[in-house]
Amino acid sequence: MLARSALQKTAPRAFSTARPLAEAPKILLEDKDNGFGFIRHNPRPAKPRTAGVTEIRGPYYSAMGPNYLSDVLKTMGHHVDGLKFAGGSFSLFPEAALRELIELAHAHGVYVSTGGWMEHVLTQSDAGAAVDRYLQKCKDVGFDVIEVSTGFLSLPQPDWLRLVDRVHQFGMKAKPELGIQFGAGGDTEASDLESMGSSDPSKVINMGKKFIDAGVERLMIESEGITENVKSWRTDVIQGILKELPMEKVMFEAADPKVFNWYIREFGVDVNLFVDHSQIVQLSCLRQGIWGMADTFGKITTYRPS
Repeated sequence: MLARSALQKTAPRAFSTARPLAEAPKILLEDKDNGFGFIRHNPRPAKPRTAGVTEIRGPYYSAMGPNYLSDVLKTMGHHVDGLKFAGGSFSLFPEAALRELIELAHAHGVYVSTGGWMEHVLTQSDAGAAVDRYLQKCKDVGFDVIEVSTGFLSLPQPDWLRLVDRVHQFGMKAKPELGIQFGAGGDTEASDLESMGSSDPSKVINMGKKFIDAGVERLMIESEGITENVKSWRTDVIQGILKELPMEKVMFEAADPKVFNWYIREFGVDVNLFVDHSQIVQLSCLRQGIWGMADTFGKITTYRPS
């Protein structure tokens, strides 16, 4: 186990991008001279972004190799801020292949995050040693962000804060995942989740404030129980969260077009969203205001004079 003093000497990487790009690519929509820049659109700030951040899901429902990821990032890399390996999917890779994917993301200014595998690590017989070994290996292979979720575990709040502190000591960024539904984050049937009941939204808000005070840059809000596996969306929970927590500190899971369409419509282009990698084009068109559904087409705008 590494000593605390040794760990604190390592400066954490920037959250919104793993390393600065030598030259940001110019997309046709922002090329006024030779492209489509003459067409009305919402300009996207250059990376690293602190608002309107988009994180995409990596391998989980389908495999993702370097050729596929390269295609995604060569074409849509300007619009992707982060890549998240769901659950412990990255542990199934040969190390060389995992490093190749992470380095490819970094080359496009995309940070790389683990999924919520910390929950599994915490069930080991010696959780303290297991957490340190897990974090050290994640750092070694190049992860920037460690997701710390407890959707399947009952964990005291002080312990959760200690985990966040430990991630930061290893020089990586902690991204806690918060939600109102116990058992969220897997493939549990909606009826089973409903039978477990849900938490009071104030629990998410209070814990979110503590994480922000602990130096957490961004929180992930789990969709299950709010917009996923529910009979009707709990928009009251979303509004309550954004009433008490700064929007730039929150990212919402929204891997359904109707869901991210609603978020953009309600909160504008600066809302931070996590979507599946297959949805990056649709979401980016919506953010830029060049396409949309019946309730958003031609209606997503910004006012940011030069």
